[in-house]
Amino acid sequence: MRVIVIGGSLGGLFAANILHREGWDVQVFERTGAELSGRGAGIVTHAELNAALERAGCVVDETLGVPVPGRVTLARDGSVEAERVLPQVLTAWARLYHLLKDAFPAERYHFGRTLVRVEQDAGSVTAVFADGSRETADLLVATDGIRSTVRAQFAPEAKPKYAGYVAWRGLVEESALSAPTRAALFERFAFCLPPREQMLGYPVAAANDSTKPGERRWNFVWYRPADEATTLRDLLTDASGKTHEGNIPLDRIRPDVIAGMLEEARRVLSPQFFEVVSKTEQPFYQPIYDLESARLVFGRVVLLGDAAFVARPHCGMGVTKAGADAVALADALAGGRPVEAALRAYESVRQPFGAYIVGFARKLGAYMQAQVLTAAEREAAEAYRSTEAIMRETAVDPRVA
Repeated sequence: MRVIVIGGSLGGLFAANILHREGWDVQVFERTGAELSGRGAGIVTHAELNAALERAGCVVDETLGVPVPGRVTLARDGSVEAERVLPQVLTAWARLYHLLKDAFPAERYHFGRTLVRVEQDAGSVTAVFADGSRETADLLVATDGIRSTVRAQFAPEAKPKYAGYVAWRGLVEESALSAPTRAALFERFAFCLPPREQMLGYPVAAANDSTKPGERRWNFVWYRPADEATTLRDLLTDASGKTHEGNIPLDRIRPDVIAGMLEEARRVLSPQFFEVVSKTEQPFYQPIYDLESARLVFGRVVLLGDAAFVARPHCGMGVTKAGADAVALADALAGGRPVEAALRAYESVRQPFGAYIVGFARKLGAYMQAQVLTAAEREAAEAYRSTEAIMRETAVDPRVA
């Protein structure tokens, strides 16, 4: 049985590794021409993520990430507002990418292959690429992200919906921070909560995957409201006057936007968090979106990971969900079950769960929206505005929170 995986990021690598290890003839096709970069994004690990990594053939040990014993919220003046015991291991996108990429046979991973369309009949599915090449298989797994070409073909009604706020992100070297800031932040998952905003951060591995103290980095995410028609439009407009759709390339962010962000950081964040932001060499921002798919299966085509659902990052479940999707797909296909029946079984389990995670993350972030419109949004905004609720449920699996 042959499978085509469209998209070579984390979701694609989970699916490819697990299916390859279970006997499938797997080929991965990635549209970019070189190794991927997650812009240094941090990732919260969960037991389900570790299980998916092991199923994919990766070793899960102390080198996976940086352990922290708990959480702290800092007030505007830098004092401790609240603390909570919550042991977790924090890792980085690049660390997981290297683990999964190294586990998969290099000759089966193909860069620079941009999908144009999918064709299928009763017995096979074919991927047609921009270079004119075609690949035919028994199954096509779409893991090509929030702007999925595959989903756009089969479910054009499922589109990303802007959530009403953006996330400023960045990484700073541990060695660049002052001793007081390292002491306040570096051994914990930390928050600072200006009105209708949320700053959080945690330690992650170095660029070379080292987790040794002194060599690590600090990953921050700062959520800020941004009205779609005004503030977001300005943020997505580069120096030439071009307004980018969906997101903006890092190198096109205007210098005055960066300067304005730094001034706001000085005004509303604790001194420790302001130091983190001010010493970050290349901060960037991402508009936050929700994405839900009513269907995941279209004949011999199946959606997985961010191609199927994108939840706001507050629940820290995006990569875990992609790994669990891949495990569920492999389980459904096990035992020689016909592809169509297996995909229906996969969809019956993962579609409701994806919708649940999107809904949960939407509640966590409702109070940061530029506009809170519905009664449900207002109720969620009030419920998750408190420091205690944010510390208790952010980046925690809602099934065990």
